[in-house]
Amino acid sequence: MFYADLSPYDYCDEGDEFTDLTDCMRFVNFQPVYERFNIGWLEAGRYWRSGQAPREFRRKLLAVIDAQQVNVMMGLHKCDLCPTPLPDSHPWYVLRPGDLRASAGTGEIRVPGSPGTVFAAPSLIGHYVVDHSFLPPQPFIEAVLAFDPYGAWPARFPGIRFPWVPEDAVLRHVDDE
Repeated sequence: MFYADLSPYDYCDEGDEFTDLTDCMRFVNFQPVYERFNIGWLEAGRYWRSGQAPREFRRKLLAVIDAQQVNVMMGLHKCDLCPTPLPDSHPWYVLRPGDLRASAGTGEIRVPGSPGTVFAAPSLIGHYVVDHSFLPPQPFIEAVLAFDPYGAWPARFPGIRFPWVPEDAVLRHVDDE
């Protein structure tokens, strides 16, 4: 699925759903009051910028991916940039030698940008940056470098690693649905 970098996000109109990583059975769903912009929605045969991303950016991006689960979907999106699929003997979600990231994903991440704006990226963005030399736009690189996904977050949402959850958001359990 391709969306141009910095284009308005409109993939999931039901809002943003953050999974609580303390047990992955709780979630917060809300209509965002921030504007979302696409980053890293790549597709084979479409142009995307390549180059070597700064090492600290790569490290922080992978930390954000490890710390967030947003809009986790049923099913799996496999990277169509990889020349050959991984063998079945090596699960898609397991890191491979050389620090290569998983080549399939089920969700997204959110990175706060300037006030009122957020970058929305597929969880595969780590794979795209590390394995395919995708070079995101500079505003996204700066936002990732400024974001601490392991910072002190409000106690009411212990496993939600994002600063702009509205006050009226409710933490729900999977069994509540």
